Amino acid sequence: MRRPGILWAGWPEDMTLNSQPILVLTTSENGQQAQDLADELVGQQFAACVNMLSNVSSTYRWQGKIERGSEVLLLIKTTEDQLEAIERTIKTRSSYELPEVVAVRIHAGSPEYLSWVGTSVRG
Repeated sequence: MRRPGILWAGWPEDMTLNSQPILVLTTSENGQQAQDLADELVGQQFAACVNMLSNVSSTYRWQGKIERGSEVLLLIKTTEDQLEAIERTIKTRSSYELPEVVAVRIHAGSPEYLSWVGTSVRG
């Protein structure tokens, strides 16, 4: 089943709703851990692309206290059918007790880019 609209223009015919492009956000304690995770996700074809933003300031409540820290934010471009593998990989590799895994559906974008995302991950 395919959705109509600009999002699907140019989308490969064999792509399904489970192949819908998503953006997964996670954080890493440092640049080396972030790079290792990005290399594995792209290398295993779980993700088409991973952007890393260094020196992200985070403020959060943890075990009843307000904490602050500097992290690396990873923006992972992939498809819904890869989410389980990505979450498993993040949880295995993360040094955090409770790693962030947040997925957001991409509702619009360049048809050519979104098609590339869909064909760059395992299908």
